[in-house]
Amino acid sequence: MIRLGYNTYISVGLFACLSWLLVSHRPLVESSTEKPLKLLSDYGLFIGDLTDMVPAENVLPYELNTPLFSDYAHKARFIYLPEGTQMAWDPIEVFDIPQGAIIVKHFYYKADERDPDSENRFIETRILKNTSKGWKAWGYWWNDEQTDAAYKALGGKTDVTWTDVKGKIREVHYESPNQFQCKSCHSYNGKIKPIGPAARQLHGGKVDYVGNWVETGVLTGSPADHSTWPVMDWKAEGVTVEVAARAYLDANCGYCHRHEGPASTSGLFLHDKYPTGPETGVLKSPVAAGKGSGGRTYDILPGKPEKSILYYRMKSNDAAVRMPEVGRSIAHEEGLALIKQWIEELE
Repeated sequence: MIRLGYNTYISVGLFACLSWLLVSHRPLVESSTEKPLKLLSDYGLFIGDLTDMVPAENVLPYELNTPLFSDYAHKARFIYLPEGTQMAWDPIEVFDIPQGAIIVKHFYYKADERDPDSENRFIETRILKNTSKGWKAWGYWWNDEQTDAAYKALGGKTDVTWTDVKGKIREVHYESPNQFQCKSCHSYNGKIKPIGPAARQLHGGKVDYVGNWVETGVLTGSPADHSTWPVMDWKAEGVTVEVAARAYLDANCGYCHRHEGPASTSGLFLHDKYPTGPETGVLKSPVAAGKGSGGRTYDILPGKPEKSILYYRMKSNDAAVRMPEVGRSIAHEEGLALIKQWIEELE
């Protein structure tokens, strides 16, 4: 047996701790691998317990003004930028994000929405990585112990129960899309691309993420006049019903219903860059809705939401009818109320 002195024990211990920290918190970006790792923790994007969501170095948290509805799940978003890299400004589309970047989105439910300190139950985490071969989408499903999430190409299903803000017990059969379904939403001219972050989704909210990123140098090329920065916030103070409705439709439908998206053949374009009119469904007959039309004649019939295909499909929970097709199993009550009011008020 070889005896080591006390100082040697300390040196070995410190070296072991330092090595553990470097390995456990070193992001995947520093590795050449372009395939999904086995566990979410293997990426080293968070410090400590994953459920605490404490970002590691160069991992930036952000929130959207108008998020996509996903069966009332909460979402926590982060983006990792490799050391020394930056995003480039775009006034309409997603920022130009450098190769090696990782976008992370946690999906979780609070046990009681009335209590901000109530327990969180994490269901899945989705990762988009910008590789040398383009963007790749990988899904991770959380274990029952809530200690980690494992890569699961085929997605997952589980029943979730929680108490909403009104004290009502809610239930949902949560289902995450499989890896091959990711392209049904994250598609831009036939290639996988992030839906965000974009300036209009980040500027003007409670936290000025765009301003912070410009100030810290991780976002370049923005106009000096901040008043020209776009804003799309469906719950902003004083926002009109039309602006709120168009923001909501952009976030929940516009990524697909646009000229560059997979629903371009529908002739219905709901990205907020298109002005309200026939192109956005007003008095427009469907190209080929089939059962999805519910016997209705127009995508949007002004003044009559119940006779509008758009409202009918947003309201339906039938898998063959509902819109969006992927990512939800129940209707969004608040979103439906907004779209109903907007159609009622349309001239």
